[in-house]
Amino acid sequence: METIPPFNLAVIIATAVCSYLGFTQPGFAERWLFDVQEMRRYKQYYRIVSSAFIHGNWMHLLFNMYALYSFGGAVEQYFGPADFLLIYFCGIIGGNLLSLALHFKQEYRALGASGGVCGIIYACIFLMPGSSVYIFFVPVPIPAYIFAIAFIAYSYFGLRRQIGNIGHDAHLGGAIIGLIVTTILHPAIVPQNPILYPAVMGLSAIMFLLLFLPTAFKYGNRR
Repeated sequence: METIPPFNLAVIIATAVCSYLGFTQPGFAERWLFDVQEMRRYKQYYRIVSSAFIHGNWMHLLFNMYALYSFGGAVEQYFGPADFLLIYFCGIIGGNLLSLALHFKQEYRALGASGGVCGIIYACIFLMPGSSVYIFFVPVPIPAYIFAIAFIAYSYFGLRRQIGNIGHDAHLGGAIIGLIVTTILHPAIVPQNPILYPAVMGLSAIMFLLLFLPTAFKYGNRR
């Protein structure tokens, strides 16, 4: 049986324990979730990180932790625990900072680890060129280059059109910040992905500019 790398396992266990406490003790979740008004009013900016440790329900938790196990284990195993932790937590912070910027004057609440998970997924895509991505309910592997483009495009349009009860902003911000951190740690990913890398970064730059045109986001989401 394959051993889960220790830091990946530690993050999964910590997230599972905190999420369970949130399921059984609503006050616990209320103190930790991403709440723009609480951050503005009481300067509780710890919520930018703490919200990644709680989830909306068991399915939400299992989906995120399975993805973290699948991709995070590979990052830690091949590139070390420091890279894994830095990419993961920078993805969380990056995704939540984008959410905070977009919803700063609104009633907005969210929770979940998807920003960090998306950062780890994008690290895997670019650190391991030619790989494929497996996702739930899709019976065939998706080539990583297709997933990389399709995911950020879907996240952008999902955010602008408020598709589903999903934190598309955290997904988009987490993926791109995760990729930027991966580039700083491993600049060789740029020549290793000579078409995909500029395509993703160029498309992301355009989307980030468009996101800060006048919008009216109103709803909190699970990530």
